Amino acid sequence: MKYIVTGGAGFIGSHIVDALIKDGHKVLIIDSLVTGKKENINPKAEFHKVDIINENDIEPLFKGVDGVFHTAALARIQPSFENPDSYFKANAVGTRNVLMCAKKHGVKRVVYSASSSAYGTTALPTVEDVRISSQSLHPYGSTKRMGEMLMSDLGIMTGGPETVCLRYFNVYGPRQTTEADGAYPTVIGLFLGLLKKKKPLTIVPDGHQRRDFTWVGDVVNANISAMKSKKVGKAEIINIGSGENYSIWDVARLILDVSKKTTEKAARRGEPRSKISERELIKSGKCIMAPQRRGEVRETLADISKAKKLLGWEPKMKFEKGIKELLKMQS
Repeated sequence: MKYIVTGGAGFIGSHIVDALIKDGHKVLIIDSLVTGKKENINPKAEFHKVDIINENDIEPLFKGVDGVFHTAALARIQPSFENPDSYFKANAVGTRNVLMCAKKHGVKRVVYSASSSAYGTTALPTVEDVRISSQSLHPYGSTKRMGEMLMSDLGIMTGGPETVCLRYFNVYGPRQTTEADGAYPTVIGLFLGLLKKKKPLTIVPDGHQRRDFTWVGDVVNANISAMKSKKVGKAEIINIGSGENYSIWDVARLILDVSKKTTEKAARRGEPRSKISERELIKSGKCIMAPQRRGEVRETLADISKAKKLLGWEPKMKFEKGIKELLKMQS
C-alpha cells in the first residue's frame, strides 16, 4: 500500500512511519519541520518538506495514495494562548486541505490524530459521546475539535474519504519532547530531560493532577487498526488511552526511583512498600514547585471500550514498564 503520514518527522508520526515501512508499505512524509525533526525521518520513506497550510504544494503528493495518517499539527496547550491564529491555520485549515486533496485523488481513508484536550472537564472515565462545553479551555483543544468536525463534514457524507478520529490521551515514549525542545514539553519528557541534566523535577501545583498516559507504540497500533478496520470510516471518535491514570507525583517518584523498599517484616504482613513523601522530595531538592499553568484540567481518564469494540485494540504497555524502558534508553 501507499500511505501519506503528515507530520511524519514528529513524535507520533515518525513512529507510524517506522511501523509502516517495517510492514513493507511505501510511505510519503509531509512535514514542514516547524516542530518535526530531521533525525526522526526514516531514510526509507519519501520525504517532502512542505506545509499542509499550502494546499497547492501538497495536492500533487496525494496521487495514487491509499490512505493518510494525519498527525501534523501544532501541539501543546500553553503556546496556543500566545499564537491562536497559527494554531487555527495549522490544525483547522491544514486539516481541511488534507481532506480536500484526499477527496480529489480518491484516497480511501484518513485517520486523524485528535486529542483528549477537546473534552475539557468531564465526568470520568470519559466516554466519547459525553456532552462537550462549547467553551473550550484553550485554542489548541478548540482547533483539534474543529479538525474532528472537518473529518465529518468533508468525509464520506460529502463525497470525501472515509475518516476516523482517534482522541489520544497524554502520549509518551521515545522521541517525545523534552526541555531541550523549548518551553512546555510533555511532563514525562520534561522530567527525563531534567533528570539527565541532574536538575530538580519541576512540579506544577499541586502535583496531584492525574493523567491517563499512553505509550506511543500502543498509539501506533491504534492508528494501523483504524486504517484497516471495517467497522469504522464515518468520522467515528474513539478514545486511545490506557484506561488508568497517575498523579504527577507518581510520575516523579517512578522516574527518580526513590520509593523505599519494603522491609522483610512488612512484606510478611503483606503491606505495600512505603513511598518517600512529597515534603521529603522537595526538602531534598529532588523536586521544586513551578507556577500554575492556564488551561490544565484536573484529571484525565479514558473509557476505551469503544476502541476495543470497533478497532479490536487495547493498550499493551503498562505505565511502570514504559517508564523503565525510557530510563533504560537514557542510561
